[in-house]
Amino acid sequence: MTGKLDGRVALVSGSGRGIGREIALKLASEGARVVVNDLDADPANEAAEAIRAAGGEAVVCAAA
Repeated sequence: MTGKLDGRVALVSGSGRGIGREIALKLASEGARVVVNDLDADPANEAAEAIRAAGGEAVVCAAA
């Protein structure tokens, strides 16, 4: 995964599901390292795993 966001970090709020998840996946596909933030840890971890499986970098911040 390389692209125009190489070397950048993106924090995506609500990225465990829906539109937020798709935005996080897109940013990662463009080379950004992504902080997956969601209220629910399970979908946040799933989104981060999807990013990693595609070759990207992601960490989870699950908090209210």
